[in-house]
Amino acid sequence: MIKKVDHIGIAVKDLDETLKFYENVLGIKAQGNEVIEEQKVRVAFLPIGDTEIELLESTEENGPISKFIEKKGEGIQHIAYKVDDIDKAIEEMKSKGIRMIDEKPRYGAGGAKIAFLHPKSTFGVLIELCERN
Repeated sequence: MIKKVDHIGIAVKDLDETLKFYENVLGIKAQGNEVIEEQKVRVAFLPIGDTEIELLESTEENGPISKFIEKKGEGIQHIAYKVDDIDKAIEEMKSKGIRMIDEKPRYGAGGAKIAFLHPKSTFGVLIELCERN
Protein backbone atom coordinates (compact mmCIF):
# COMPACT_ATOMS: atom_id res chain seq x y z
CA MET A 1 0.00 0.00 0.00
CA ILE A 2 2.75 2.51 0.94
CA LYS A 3 4.79 3.42 -2.14
CA LYS A 4 7.43 5.78 -0.70
CA VAL A 5 8.01 8.70 1.63
CA ASP A 6 6.20 11.48 -0.22
CA HIS A 7 7.40 14.32 1.97
CA ILE A 8 8.46 15.36 5.46
CA GLY A 9 6.48 18.23 6.97
CA ILE A 10 8.39 20.76 9.06
CA ALA A 11 6.57 23.38 11.15
CA VAL A 12 8.20 26.83 10.99
CA LYS A 13 7.43 30.22 12.48
CA ASP A 14 8.57 32.25 9.46
CA LEU A 15 8.44 30.58 6.05
CA ASP A 16 10.40 33.30 4.27
CA GLU A 17 13.28 33.23 6.77
CA THR A 18 13.36 29.43 6.77
CA LEU A 19 13.44 29.37 2.96
CA LYS A 20 16.55 31.56 3.02
CA PHE A 21 18.32 28.86 5.04
CA TYR A 22 17.20 25.98 2.82
CA GLU A 23 17.95 27.83 -0.42
CA ASN A 24 21.08 29.84 0.47
CA VAL A 25 22.78 27.50 2.92
CA LEU A 26 21.63 24.02 1.85
CA GLY A 27 21.12 24.86 -1.82
CA ILE A 28 17.64 23.32 -2.02
CA LYS A 29 15.31 25.48 -4.12
CA ALA A 30 11.60 25.79 -3.35
CA GLN A 31 9.02 25.29 -6.04
CA GLY A 32 6.86 28.25 -5.02
CA ASN A 33 4.48 28.41 -2.09
CA GLU A 34 0.77 28.03 -1.55
CA VAL A 35 -1.81 28.98 1.07
CA ILE A 36 -4.20 26.21 2.12
CA GLU A 37 -7.05 28.13 3.75
CA GLU A 38 -8.78 24.97 5.03
CA GLN A 39 -5.67 24.00 7.01
CA LYS A 40 -4.66 27.56 7.98
CA VAL A 41 -1.16 27.18 6.52
CA ARG A 42 1.19 28.57 3.94
CA VAL A 43 3.49 25.89 2.56
CA ALA A 44 6.53 25.58 0.34
CA PHE A 45 7.82 22.33 -1.15
CA LEU A 46 11.53 21.71 -1.64
CA PRO A 47 12.24 18.66 -3.81
CA ILE A 48 15.15 16.40 -2.87
CA GLY A 49 15.56 13.35 -5.10
CA ASP A 50 12.23 11.53 -5.23
CA THR A 51 10.86 13.08 -2.04
CA GLU A 52 10.26 16.60 -0.74
CA ILE A 53 10.52 18.76 2.34
CA GLU A 54 7.28 20.63 3.09
CA LEU A 55 7.74 23.77 5.18
CA LEU A 56 4.53 24.80 6.96
CA GLU A 57 3.83 28.25 8.43
CA SER A 58 0.57 28.99 10.23
CA THR A 59 -1.61 31.70 8.73
CA GLU A 60 -3.63 32.07 11.96
CA GLU A 61 -2.72 32.20 15.64
CA ASN A 62 -5.10 29.34 16.45
CA GLY A 63 -4.07 27.18 13.47
CA PRO A 64 -2.77 23.63 13.96
CA ILE A 65 0.82 24.57 13.06
CA SER A 66 0.77 27.47 15.53
CA LYS A 67 -0.47 25.12 18.23
CA PHE A 68 2.18 22.53 17.31
CA ILE A 69 4.98 25.12 17.55
CA GLU A 70 3.58 26.42 20.84
CA LYS A 71 3.71 22.90 22.33
CA LYS A 72 6.81 21.42 20.71
CA GLY A 73 8.68 24.21 18.97
CA GLU A 74 9.69 24.33 15.34
CA GLY A 75 10.64 21.04 13.72
CA ILE A 76 9.34 17.89 12.10
CA GLN A 77 5.57 17.85 12.33
CA HIS A 78 4.62 14.87 10.13
CA ILE A 79 5.83 12.25 7.68
CA ALA A 80 3.73 11.71 4.55
CA TYR A 81 3.57 8.42 2.70
CA LYS A 82 2.44 8.14 -0.90
CA VAL A 83 -0.48 5.81 -1.65
CA ASP A 84 -2.21 5.05 -4.96
CA ASP A 85 -5.77 5.02 -3.58
CA ILE A 86 -6.36 7.08 -0.46
CA ASP A 87 -9.92 5.89 0.09
CA LYS A 88 -8.76 2.29 0.08
CA ALA A 89 -5.81 3.16 2.33
CA ILE A 90 -8.08 4.86 4.88
CA GLU A 91 -10.39 1.85 4.97
CA GLU A 92 -7.44 -0.50 5.37
CA MET A 93 -6.08 1.55 8.29
CA LYS A 94 -9.49 1.58 9.98
CA SER A 95 -9.87 -2.19 9.45
CA LYS A 96 -6.55 -2.64 11.26
CA GLY A 97 -7.78 -0.63 14.24
CA ILE A 98 -5.86 2.56 13.46
CA ARG A 99 -7.47 5.73 14.76
CA MET A 100 -7.85 8.26 11.96
CA ILE A 101 -7.90 12.04 12.28
CA ASP A 102 -9.46 12.13 8.81
CA GLU A 103 -11.97 9.43 7.97
CA LYS A 104 -12.41 10.98 4.52
CA PRO A 105 -9.71 12.55 2.35
CA ARG A 106 -9.26 16.29 2.41
CA TYR A 107 -7.52 18.76 0.12
CA GLY A 108 -3.77 19.08 0.53
CA ALA A 109 -1.10 21.25 -1.04
CA GLY A 110 -0.55 20.81 -4.75
CA GLY A 111 -3.99 19.30 -5.21
CA ALA A 112 -3.15 16.14 -3.27
CA LYS A 113 -5.77 14.14 -1.40
CA ILE A 114 -4.60 13.62 2.17
CA ALA A 115 -5.64 11.96 5.43
CA PHE A 116 -3.88 11.87 8.79
CA LEU A 117 -3.52 8.94 11.17
CA HIS A 118 -3.76 9.81 14.86
CA PRO A 119 -0.37 9.76 16.63
CA LYS A 120 -1.88 7.73 19.47
CA SER A 121 -2.20 4.85 16.99
CA THR A 122 1.25 5.33 15.42
CA PHE A 123 3.65 5.44 18.36
CA GLY A 124 3.62 9.23 18.58
CA VAL A 125 4.28 10.01 14.90
CA LEU A 126 1.77 12.09 12.93
CA ILE A 127 1.46 10.17 9.65
CA GLU A 128 -0.14 11.57 6.53
CA LEU A 129 -1.38 9.42 3.67
CA CYS A 130 -1.01 11.29 0.38
CA GLU A 131 -2.46 10.56 -3.05
CA ARG A 132 -1.22 12.73 -5.90
CA ASN A 133 -2.41 12.61 -9.50
